[in-house]
Amino acid sequence: GILPGYEGGWTSAKQWEREVTKADEKYGPIFAKYASMSIEDVAKDADAQKMGSRLFANHCAICHGSDAKGSAGFPNLTDKDWRWGGDAATIKTSIQHGRTGVMPAWGQVIGEDGVKNVSAYVRSELAGLKLPEGTDADLEHGKQVFAQTCVACHGAEGTGMAMLGSPDLTSPGGWIYGQSLTQIQQTVRYGRTGVMPGQEAFLGNDKVHLLAAYVYGLSRQAD
Repeated sequence: GILPGYEGGWTSAKQWEREVTKADEKYGPIFAKYASMSIEDVAKDADAQKMGSRLFANHCAICHGSDAKGSAGFPNLTDKDWRWGGDAATIKTSIQHGRTGVMPAWGQVIGEDGVKNVSAYVRSELAGLKLPEGTDADLEHGKQVFAQTCVACHGAEGTGMAMLGSPDLTSPGGWIYGQSLTQIQQTVRYGRTGVMPGQEAFLGNDKVHLLAAYVYGLSRQAD
């Protein structure tokens, strides 16, 4: 062949497979060692965190950012706002199997007045944020709409439910689609769908375990 050193000829795919095999042979035992430890203990290991940071840069930063602080539609992984739960086991489950979050569109159900009033209620009464000057909203009606249509997922106090992945509406720092009244209205009116792809099939359990420890460590830095 043109490149006789490569059986069957060279292709980028074959070269990539060889490099992956070499890397697995070199680092596999290290990943396995960390996989035998608890996530909490791995999170305290400086060498493990360095390896985890490289995994994060290669597989997670494209959505969550190189600093893990997220962006529009992607959550901040360095704070305490965890929709599905921020304990070590739940973080690993999220990375392993992924998550799908769906906020139904309510515009056709509650009407435009309902959208505007419940959005104003969420921003001002639940989140404690000021409404834009001149906002014309019936907060009492918004409270009623919330009680009728929102509590099933967000809870009576608006603090969310980890079982459903519904966000805490009293903690606007964790709102990934924005805090402005207009953005809240858009979310209520049209709904939102977010997908976190599962990584276990691609990375394998040992790397997922290390990655979970890295992310867990990020969220505990402020403790």
